[in-house]
Amino acid sequence: MKKGFDNSRYLKIQSDHIKERINQFGNKLYMEFGGKLFDDYHASRVLPGFEPDSKLQMLMQLADMAEIVIVISAEDIVKNKIRGDLGITYDTDVLRLIGEFEKKGLYVSSVVITHFAGQSAAINFKERLEKRGKKVYKHYTIDGYPSNINKIISEDGFGRNEYIETTRPLVVITAPGPGSGKMATCLSQLYHENLRGVKAGYAKYETFPIWNIPLKHPVNLAYEAATADLNDVNMIDPFHLEAYGETTVNYNRDIEIYPVLNAIFEAIYGENNYYKSPTDMGVNMAGNSIIDDEVCCEASKMEIIRRYYAAANKLAKDGIGENEVYKLELLMKNAKITTDNRLVTVAAKERAAAEGCPCAAIELEDGTIITSKTSELLGASAALLLNALKYLAGIEHDVKLIKPEFIEPIQDLKVRFLGGNNPRLHTDEVLIALALASVNSEPAKKAMEQLPKLKGLQVHTSVMLSDVDIKTFKKLGVDLTSEPVRAGLKIY
Repeated sequence: MKKGFDNSRYLKIQSDHIKERINQFGNKLYMEFGGKLFDDYHASRVLPGFEPDSKLQMLMQLADMAEIVIVISAEDIVKNKIRGDLGITYDTDVLRLIGEFEKKGLYVSSVVITHFAGQSAAINFKERLEKRGKKVYKHYTIDGYPSNINKIISEDGFGRNEYIETTRPLVVITAPGPGSGKMATCLSQLYHENLRGVKAGYAKYETFPIWNIPLKHPVNLAYEAATADLNDVNMIDPFHLEAYGETTVNYNRDIEIYPVLNAIFEAIYGENNYYKSPTDMGVNMAGNSIIDDEVCCEASKMEIIRRYYAAANKLAKDGIGENEVYKLELLMKNAKITTDNRLVTVAAKERAAAEGCPCAAIELEDGTIITSKTSELLGASAALLLNALKYLAGIEHDVKLIKPEFIEPIQDLKVRFLGGNNPRLHTDEVLIALALASVNSEPAKKAMEQLPKLKGLQVHTSVMLSDVDIKTFKKLGVDLTSEPVRAGLKIY
C-alpha cells in the first residue's frame, strides 16, 4: 500500500530533537509519554508507513541515556480497570510493560503508585513488584489539585510524595492508560529536583494532534474521532499565537491546563523562561515526516468512518455512547465524507440488499473488492476469508477448499454437543478447518500461505459480528467495520 509517512526519517529527527531538549535543561529531562509505546495502530492507520512500535524504536536509540518509570493509579488497581484494547487490568499491564521494555534492553528503574491512600490492593501490588526487585514509590492525592498552587508547591503537596531516585538524563514517564497521573508525577519530580539544586525540565511526547499541520486536517480530525469518548477538541494554541505570532494546533485539555502549569513552573523555578505555550512543551516531530499528504488524508478519512462504526456498534449493543456517535457524525461532515466513501461498506450493503441475507466485503491491496454471503455451512465472514484467500492464491472461485463433509461434523459438534444455536462456522473455526484440510490438499495449503497478505486490508459486514469473529479479524490485522444491525433488525 502507498506510504505517506517516512518512518526512518521520523526516528532520526525525533531522537535528535529529544537530545536537544535534554541539553536545554542541563542534562535532566522528565518526559511524559502519551498514547501507546507499543502497538500504536491508530498512528499506523492514519500515517501509512508509521510503524506501530515507532515510539519504542525511537526510545531504543536513546537506551543508554534513558530510564523508564511506570505510573499506575491506586484507584485503578482497586477498580481492576481494564485496558480496552488488550482486555487486561492496568496492574497486569504494568507487569507486561516491564517485561516488554526489559526484553528490548530498556531500563525500567521503578514504578510509582499515585493517588495512594493505603488501599490494600495497592499495598499488595507494591509488595508484588518489590519481590520482583522493582523499586516502588508512593504519591498522594493533593486537595485542590491542580488549581491550589500554594498547596501543591509545599511540603503538604508535592512535598509529601516520595522522591523517585533516578540516574539517567532522560526519565520517561509512561502508564497503562490515561488518568494514571503521569503529568503530576513529572511535576512532583521537578519540585523535588529543585529542592536538591537540580533545574530539571519537563516535556510532553504525544503523536496527536500534530501541531504543525492545519487544525482541520484529516489526520487531526481522526485524532478527535479516536478520542470522541473523552470529548477532546483540537484547538489553535492561543498562547503560542500570542507569544510567537505562529498558528499551531493543540487540544483543549493541554490548553486549559497550561495557565496552571505555568504557575507551577513559576512557583518551582521563580520564573518560567522555557515554555510560553503548551506547544512549546511538546517534542513531537511526526508532522515533519509526512511525505505524501494525500495518502495520509485518505487514510485518516477511512479512520474517522471506522471510529464512527465502532461507536455506532457500541451504542447498538450496550445502549451507551449516543453523544460519541453524534460527535463522529459531525466530524464526518467536517471531513466532507459519508460512510459511502469506504468502498467495502457500499459493496457489503449492496450485496446484502440484493441477497436478503448478511453479507461481507473485503478490499484487497490491488483495489479488488471481494464479497460473500451467509450460507448453510458458513457465516458471511468465514466465507469472505475463503473467497479472499482463493483470489490471492490464484485459485478458481468454484474450488472447494474445505469439503462440505468436513464441515458438517463440526456443525454437529457445535449444535448437538456444545449446545450452540448457530451451526454455521465462524472465522476461527473455518481457519482451523482450512489448516486441517491443508495437510492433504495443495489448494488449501496454498490458500493458508496467503493469510499474512490480509494484514491492513479493509473489511465491512452488513451485520454486527460475534466477539469471536471480531477477535479473529483483529488477530489477522484486518481493519473491520460492521453495520449496527443484528439479525436483520436495525438497532441504531
